[in-house]
Amino acid sequence: MASTLPDPIPDADAHRAATDAHTSGVSARSGRAGGIEAHGIDHIPDAERRGRPRELFSVWAAANVNYLSLVVGGALVLMGLSLWQALAVIVAGNLFWLLTGLLAVSGPAAGAPSEVITRAMYGVLGNRVNNAVTGWTISVCYFALNLAAAATAAFSLVARTGLPVNTAVKALVVVVIAALTLAISVWGHAAIIRLYMPITLALTAVFAVVGFVVVRHADFGYVPDRPLTGTPLWAALLAGVALIASGPLSYTTSADFSRYLPRTASARAVAGWTALGGFLASVLVCGIGALAASAVDMSDPESSLQLLLPGWFRPLFLLALVLGTVALDALTAYSAGLALQAVGIGIRRSRSVLVDGTVSVCLTLYALLVSDFLDTVGNVLQLTVVLLGPSTAVYATDIVLRRNRYDGLALGDESRTGPFWYTGGFNPAGVLALGAGVAAAAVCVDSVYTGPVAALGGVDLALPAGLVVTSAVYAVLARRTRATG
Repeated sequence: MASTLPDPIPDADAHRAATDAHTSGVSARSGRAGGIEAHGIDHIPDAERRGRPRELFSVWAAANVNYLSLVVGGALVLMGLSLWQALAVIVAGNLFWLLTGLLAVSGPAAGAPSEVITRAMYGVLGNRVNNAVTGWTISVCYFALNLAAAATAAFSLVARTGLPVNTAVKALVVVVIAALTLAISVWGHAAIIRLYMPITLALTAVFAVVGFVVVRHADFGYVPDRPLTGTPLWAALLAGVALIASGPLSYTTSADFSRYLPRTASARAVAGWTALGGFLASVLVCGIGALAASAVDMSDPESSLQLLLPGWFRPLFLLALVLGTVALDALTAYSAGLALQAVGIGIRRSRSVLVDGTVSVCLTLYALLVSDFLDTVGNVLQLTVVLLGPSTAVYATDIVLRRNRYDGLALGDESRTGPFWYTGGFNPAGVLALGAGVAAAAVCVDSVYTGPVAALGGVDLALPAGLVVTSAVYAVLARRTRATG
């Protein structure tokens, strides 16, 4: 059996230098078409690497100042938590941004996106399945969920103009927001890096005003009429942490946005700026949602928050909600496009993004016009933890075991003789570890359904169970295979 953690290819450096020299020459002539990013899941040669890790801060900060974070923050209080319990859950759940930061360090090391790096964990064919489910399907669902959130705020803007907000208008609004989002995703990495700093500054200014107003009205001593105690309290706390953690855990693709950094970029800086951007923004906006829930009914967040804001500021607030969600969805669509390529479909990255957008628009219209939006948010975020927790654990454990040493050119080799073909195209360690983690999480779920373990204990332990079991199984199997391979 091939080693689960293959040793570096002896002539990898020479191979990389030769390939980079050739590729950089090609890129100089045809690297961009009309400003659109030419690279997809292919290796980024050293000659095209540039930028600094601190640029990642604005990428992740802008993406997390959004309507969905307000909804989730307010939902914690609606679940029966006191204000201070909700704020503690927000901080605890957002600590999972540290894992997102850890995954990002593999980007500069490999010069490849996460969708390719995970071939090291699952094998060439196994990774296609992984990208089809964890990469593409979940990304498209999140795109649709966030698009629905942005559209909800945009409907209020349309209503202020006096136009009727009927089904046809709603559909048009969804399409327009999706078009703006996909324009950023299609233009690609350089556009994201260039645009997200001014977006971050604009959103920070707006939410500073929102935060000031909300703090003035917040009840810092808020406790529900019937405070939770004992098992119900622990169940709500753990469910809340899982709900918040679903945000950072959804970004198993953080290397997509760090892969253009020089190979020599500090891994600590890459991880730190990624985690800090997501953590601060998410804590701020989720916190505003929780504070607002102590003063108004956050079952209708957009309308309730507007009651607290001065009339002249309300359109700016609504625009900020739309802009923040566009920034978030642009990242999601970008990664979904790469995932579709990594599945093995021969299509340009720009076109794959448009395919993702079309599917997401259809799902969004369903979420807004057919189902209940808040129920959809809770169900999607809580259930994805069953898969995203174990997926993140495999990736993070592999980075630690390999000491973040990835050969991007070798990862691009999909042949049967390549180093990541493993056994029949599948890496048993990654496949079995992911399966074990998902199974452990599934029996511990207590959200949309109640698993047998949750039924016995009354609490949802899906997140910790999935993370711990997956990491332990992968570490054991990977090391054992390496020792005997």
